[in-house]
Amino acid sequence: MKTIYDEDELHLNTSQTTKTTIFYYTGTGNSLWAARVLARELGNTELISIVDWNVKMHKINSPVIGLIFPVHIWGVPCRVLKFLDDFKAMSAEYVFAIANNAGQVSNTLVQLNKEMKSKDFALSCGWSIVMPSNYIPWGGPGSLDEQNKCFQKAEIKLSTIAEKIRRRAKMPVEKGPLWQRIVFTGLYKLAFPMVHKMDDKFWVDERCNHCGLCVNICPAQNIDIQNEKLIWHNHCEQCLACIQWCPKEALQYGRKTTVYTRYHHPEVKVKDLMK
Repeated sequence: MKTIYDEDELHLNTSQTTKTTIFYYTGTGNSLWAARVLARELGNTELISIVDWNVKMHKINSPVIGLIFPVHIWGVPCRVLKFLDDFKAMSAEYVFAIANNAGQVSNTLVQLNKEMKSKDFALSCGWSIVMPSNYIPWGGPGSLDEQNKCFQKAEIKLSTIAEKIRRRAKMPVEKGPLWQRIVFTGLYKLAFPMVHKMDDKFWVDERCNHCGLCVNICPAQNIDIQNEKLIWHNHCEQCLACIQWCPKEALQYGRKTTVYTRYHHPEVKVKDLMK
């Protein structure tokens, strides 16, 4: 499924040729919301989930193509890295990226640009937007007032970004301070090879009713229910969609998540993420 945004009108269209295509990767809706806001600002924009992307069934001819994704462990998510070969084949005239994060974009966009250059193409520009944190093992997203202020600032920045995209402005990608890029890039390199096994810290409490939402919402198809027990298969992407969308808040990660507030973007519905 793909979505076409034409100015302020939202409608589904599977045949219209678009001027801009945005690929997004999202677990709790922050990147999808950002993609929608930017699409409305740009007009005539197609949104496609990277998770749903099928190169054999969908040809892209847009001159302007963007990537919107969350920062994972201070770097580019593995799903996005795997997508770059398909991305290169689209031969866009102008390529942009937006990395949403909780305030620590670190070296993510620099890393993405290097990965693209290794495949003989590059970013025209890349921006960071700050959103409420969805990494629940380290805490909640902040108060509703804090979240709303964050959304307002992000929307203003996305409007500015849209103006630059319309002009096809080319500029260096945004990045964090030097200390952040040194320390967090080192941590990313250490942790990245182990991401797929980080699901060993998930567990469920007595509230789990085996509804199967976590199974269906996981972009990596990493969860099954066997004999009324949840089973993880060690190809986790750490998007945490499963724990954040659990309607009973029965899914936990590590020792502290029982006391933390769940989060997903208030303007994104679970049906928007279902495969």
